[in-house]
Amino acid sequence: MIQIGAFIKVIDNSGAKLVYCIRFRSGFQKRRATIGDIIVVVVKFLRAKRRAYTKVKQGAIVHALVVQTKRGLKSFTGDQISFLENAVILLNRSNKLIGTRVFGVLPKQLRFTRFMRVLSLSVGSC
Repeated sequence: MIQIGAFIKVIDNSGAKLVYCIRFRSGFQKRRATIGDIIVVVVKFLRAKRRAYTKVKQGAIVHALVVQTKRGLKSFTGDQISFLENAVILLNRSNKLIGTRVFGVLPKQLRFTRFMRVLSLSVGSC
């Protein structure tokens, strides 16, 4: 579960390293975001390599898809999956991926959302 004001790790090759959550994209008085939700973030830190060639700049406001949370997520079969850290993938205004690769394992629950392309770019799914 991600709240407003959280620093979150980016696991794609868009050039950002850490982002800061400022708003949830949908929901009336929503307090937490879970896997599959879209949030609005600010890019705080960039990766050290190739800072001049990044696809996003520091301080840019972009949308992000939540793909990993520390808090467990229950599946339909009763299994509970949790990760060691919170992580997102950056999107542009029209919900297209900014990066071309995704580092790390993603949950199979993303298969039932409209972001099926994210699973094909990732290393594996659990």
